[in-house]
Amino acid sequence: MPPPDSPAGVPNLPARTQRRWLRWLWLAAGWASLALGVIGAFLPLLPTVPFVLLAAACFSRGSARWEQWLLTHPRFGPWVQDWRRSRAVPLRAKQWAWGTMAASSTWAWFVMPHWRWAPAACCALVALWLWWLPTRPPGQAE
Repeated sequence: MPPPDSPAGVPNLPARTQRRWLRWLWLAAGWASLALGVIGAFLPLLPTVPFVLLAAACFSRGSARWEQWLLTHPRFGPWVQDWRRSRAVPLRAKQWAWGTMAASSTWAWFVMPHWRWAPAACCALVALWLWWLPTRPPGQAE
């Protein structure tokens, strides 16, 4: 039976050791997410904003310095700040995302003959998730 201060059999590691490897894990996940977001700005089937938001969430757990850097970044910072402020997606952003996903899926249908269904299925799942997210009222400040 695990000691009472240990969750479900996880060995009692010193807090510093546990935090250090977790910090590095969160930082690695943040940088990987940010890299995918930057790549997504140039590739039609890879989204940008969700990966930037994920990077911000990872940085908030891994490094206050990198989180602050992302929040003050001229391109990415406003997206993260807007999401944290309203927890809603502007209608125009949803419409833009749905349009680009539809165009990308159509393009992929003709370019990827053996896997033509995969981009459409992924984009459909993302579109449903986006539909589920709250929509920010048009009059609310951005």
